[in-house]
Amino acid sequence: MINIKTLLTPKTINNLKAGDLVYISGVIYTARDRAHQALSELIYKGKKLPFEVKGSVIYYCGPTPAKKGQVIGSCGPTTSSRMDSYAPLLYKLGLAATVGKGERDEKVIAAIKKYRGVYFITWGGCGAYLNSFVKSSKIIAFKEFGAEAIRKLEVENLPAVVAVDSRGRTLQGTGCRV
Repeated sequence: MINIKTLLTPKTINNLKAGDLVYISGVIYTARDRAHQALSELIYKGKKLPFEVKGSVIYYCGPTPAKKGQVIGSCGPTTSSRMDSYAPLLYKLGLAATVGKGERDEKVIAAIKKYRGVYFITWGGCGAYLNSFVKSSKIIAFKEFGAEAIRKLEVENLPAVVAVDSRGRTLQGTGCRV
């Protein structure tokens, strides 16, 4: 396993290869469909975004409410292809990485390669387990979206796999399926 910390640097990103197993620590942001649409609207209107995109990591996740004594509820990954129409713009703005589940379309892979980003996958169906890696959670934008609000998460050793590296190589190219 490779330990990485956010904000991700170009050196860290360039050293990752499709198939690498990683532990992610630091700040990441949750965003799903509605949040991506809202972020895109802000970008096209020239308005300020609720977090600095450059070097950041977006986790495609809509957590459930936390139970008593928990920081966050179940927080497994959402199918990444649902954000494929928005991802190239965010990578162009300097987004370092996304985390989700499933394959990405060719336009997203091309953007990851062109803008030197990375796409991680983590295990679907394990949201109740993945919440144990979240040390803090705070809604920072679009509270009215409920589970799809943008949250700032502090994570420690969140497990993931590099599914698309900064050279455009994919996990599928290694013979594995996502």
